[in-house]
Order: sequence, then C-alpha cells, then structure tokens
Amino acid sequence: MSEFDFDLFVIGGGSGGVRAARIAANHGARVMLAEEFRYGGTCVIRGCVPKKLFVYASRFPDAFSDAAGFGWQVGDSSFHWPTLIRNKDAEIARLEGIYAGNLEAAGVSLVRSRAVIEDAHTVRVLATGARIRAATILVATGAAPVRDRTFPGSELAITSNEIFDLPALPQRALVIGAGYIAVEFAGVLAGLGALTSLVYRGDKVLRGFDDDVRTALEQAYGARGIGLLAGRTVSRLARAQDGAAIEATLSDGTVTTVDVVLSAIGRKPNVEGLGLEAAGVALKANGAIAVDGFSRTNVPSIYAVGDVTDRANLTPVAIREGHAFADTVFGGKSWQVDHTVIPTAVFSTPEIGTVGLTETQARERYGDVAIFRTSFRAMKATLSGGSERVLMKIVVDRASDRVLGVHIVGEAAGEMIQLAGIAVTMGATKADFDRTIAVHPSAAEELVTLRAPVA
Repeated sequence: MSEFDFDLFVIGGGSGGVRAARIAANHGARVMLAEEFRYGGTCVIRGCVPKKLFVYASRFPDAFSDAAGFGWQVGDSSFHWPTLIRNKDAEIARLEGIYAGNLEAAGVSLVRSRAVIEDAHTVRVLATGARIRAATILVATGAAPVRDRTFPGSELAITSNEIFDLPALPQRALVIGAGYIAVEFAGVLAGLGALTSLVYRGDKVLRGFDDDVRTALEQAYGARGIGLLAGRTVSRLARAQDGAAIEATLSDGTVTTVDVVLSAIGRKPNVEGLGLEAAGVALKANGAIAVDGFSRTNVPSIYAVGDVTDRANLTPVAIREGHAFADTVFGGKSWQVDHTVIPTAVFSTPEIGTVGLTETQARERYGDVAIFRTSFRAMKATLSGGSERVLMKIVVDRASDRVLGVHIVGEAAGEMIQLAGIAVTMGATKADFDRTIAVHPSAAEELVTLRAPVA
C-alpha cells in the first residue's frame, strides 16, 4: 500500500495545471486537481478567450466602413452589449465543460475547492477538510490583477476581471496602464463606441516592445481618437454629483469625467493563502514562486508552473511548462521549456505580432545589426480609403546573418507572427527569408521581399 493517496496533486485548474494533470494521468499517474473557481483559469474564463471575442466585436465598425469602397451599401447599425455578454458567457461555459470533461476522461479526480499546502506532501481541501497525501504537488494558481490602493477613491476602479461582466457599455472610459491588457481594452472600448483615454506614467505604451512598434501603435490609436495621456498618473477618483459617473483627477491637475475606470497596471503571482510558507517554499522578491528550469521549487516534492512563477506570463508558455513537468516527472522524458524565443501577439487594433529581440536589445547583445523595415497601406485600404499603415521590421545579426527579431503591426499580425516564429526559433537567416518565394498579393510577402537595410 502506497503511503500517498495520489501521485500528483495539482492546485489550479488553469491552462498550465490542466495540461500537467492530463499528461501526467496519461503517463499512468494517479492525479487529483483542485480548482476553487472555474476550470480553464484566467485565459478561458476572464482573459484571452473572452478578450479576443470582445476584440472581434470591436472591429465590426471598421468592416462596415470599409465595405462601402467595395460596393456594399451597409444600412444603419447598432451595437447591443447584453447580446455580446450573453453569447460570451455561453461560449465560456461550453469551454469550461470541455476542460472538465477532458480531465475526467484522462482519469483525473476533480475537486471544486480551494486547496492549501500543509507540508511537502500534504494538501488540505478546504471545502471538505480532507487532507490528501501526494508524492508530488504542483502549484499552478496563475496571477491576479494588481489593485492600486495608493490614491483616494481607488476602489471605484475595476480590473480586467470585472470588465467582462459590466451591465452596460460605458460611454466614456479611462484606462490606467500601458501594457498588453491596457492597450487591448482601450482598443476594444473605443471600437465599440466609448470615448476612451489611456493614462500612463511612461512616455510611450508597451514598455519592452520595439520602439518602432510602440510609436506605430500610438500613432494609430491617436488617429482612432483614443486619448494618450502620457507621463501622468491618477491621483484621485470620486463619484460625480449624479452618483454614477466618476471624476478622475490626474497628476497634472486635470479632471475628466467618465463612466468607468479600468485599472490595468499589471498582474501579481497568486500565492496568498496557499501555505507555501509552512512548506518552506522559497519566493522571489515580487512574491512569485522561485523555480529552476524544470519548474522545481527548493522543496523537492513541490513544483510550480505558469504565471505564479513569473517567467514568461503567457498561456502557451504555461501549457508548455505543464507539459514539460509531466513528461519529466511522470513520463521518463526529461525536457525544459525554452523561454528565449517566444512569439506573442497584442490584440490591439491594429494588431501587433512580435518574436525575438527588439532593435535595442539586439544592439546591446550583438552590436552590429542590420534593420530591415517597411511601412505601407494595406491593399484593402486602396478601395476602403483607410489611412492606417502596416509596419514590418526584421532585426538581423550582421556577423551570422541570423534573424534576431521580427515585429509586425497591422491586420492579422498575430497569425503572421506565429509562422514567422517557427523560422526565428529554428535560427533562420536573412538569406533563408530572401530565398523564400513570396505569397502575392499579401501583406506577409513583405517579410521575404525586404532587401535593403535601413540601418
């Protein structure tokens, strides 16, 4: 008789935890998974999936406008927020059912409860009080929105958790922040018709992205009527006299009245109340669980994957980390996730796709680099009359000719960067790009037809 009830106990039913549990069970492990909210985690329930649905909704006004140049006469249109929310909720419920069904089909025992670690091999299920002994414990609890409590009235702001369930579309919105979440929701709200502004303390949006990308998005957002309030912060929020609207006072003394304030200033590892201290699990300075390349903590029986480790906070990365963990610990196939080259997209409008190093990073690491860059109106704009431009940029190491980074701003940038990411991950050279036959007419053909460096 084993001294353990399960071979693996997973805390968290998000992308990383679910993948780890399924793969481990497929390898023959006895697995239990505890999730206190809903299966699917942030990405499925209140993150990338519902966000992408909102992004789709926000782009229809552009489609209606573009149609006229192609001979279509589009009549009056109107947007109904409750319909979007209802259909979004139905899709999320469907996906959650699939996640739970896949776990059960793999033989994973499911517990809808919060779970707390009591020692290196013991987890207490709060809903029942049961204490489960497991040979290995995996923490995959993700991250949660940061709530800025440093200014009066901060409780009036909502986060990305609540925006998916607002009772009505706000007519005026202020978004605090300049990262992924902030710029994506600013684009969504503006596209759906809300008068929207972004306020951020830095000089540009999307810190850490290539500077040409940052500039291109700011120009596009300005042209779309999104207010860009750089170099400022919120110093106070208060209810307006009508009791519904919010008066936001900024650090420069200006006051703006809006219907909703979305705080999107970042996310923090979700570690509170997990019992990590009792088990002796070491944390990093920002509260994230410290792990090595195999997702091992300093406690040999306890592992962690996904955003709770604050390595590369993206759903596909969490999935890969969970898979690598399960293969290594239970499948006899030891491997680590490569975090050095990660394709990613920002679902702003226009969209951003990026993989590899920025120009600044490449110059710091390699010194002599070649920059290939183009900016143009997409073919669709020739008839639609749109002025928005596409940006494509390739960063190349002159010594080896290897492509170090690819950066795209424009329609379907996310789709293009997934494929470009294969080439960059494989170590493709600029010569490899050059000898690839172009797909014509397409925007993506620019990636293989750029010949003369601009720097």
